[in-house]
Amino acid sequence: MTKKLSIIFLLLAVVTPMAAYADVNMQPKTASEWRDYLQYRRTQTLDQLFKVEPEARDEINKAKGYATFTSLNVNLIFASVTSGRGILHENSFFGGKDTYMRMAQGGLGLGMGVKDFRVVFIFEDQQVIDKFLTGGWTFGGEADAAFKGGDTGAAKSGAIAVAPGLKVYQLTQSGLALQATVHGSKYWRDPFVNGD
Repeated sequence: MTKKLSIIFLLLAVVTPMAAYADVNMQPKTASEWRDYLQYRRTQTLDQLFKVEPEARDEINKAKGYATFTSLNVNLIFASVTSGRGILHENSFFGGKDTYMRMAQGGLGLGMGVKDFRVVFIFEDQQVIDKFLTGGWTFGGEADAAFKGGDTGAAKSGAIAVAPGLKVYQLTQSGLALQATVHGSKYWRDPFVNGD
């Protein structure tokens, strides 16, 4: 059993760095390149969200802030690892402030494959933003909520409340996800991209 776990962790160690650089069109190296890339991905993610959920634009404009993350999930037989990056934007009268972030998720379970997904957090409370920025954020247990599916996608949509003052949309390449999964995820500031 220990040998199997060692092999799984070795595979994860090899696959995780590849997941961070999965976009073949751009492989950022410098902090400036990462900022440009993440701003581009934020625009893509928000455009995709507003297309499938137009009310989200108003939610984001009224919120204290929002964050967009682009992530890649890799399942290798008994283990799953997700790696991603994003931007937290604090709304303000003067345009707001961006903070560049990282995320990771790990778990055990049966599966095989790769899934590209995007997450949009909407912060309704400044204290939640402050906690997200200063202490990072770890979701534990289950924070899933499933939508009832239909022939052409989600029959019911909208953001899912995952904590007081915090809602989330999870998107896949085909639109709004049938469930938003943030359990076992860790979010933290990226000192390299922020220039800390």
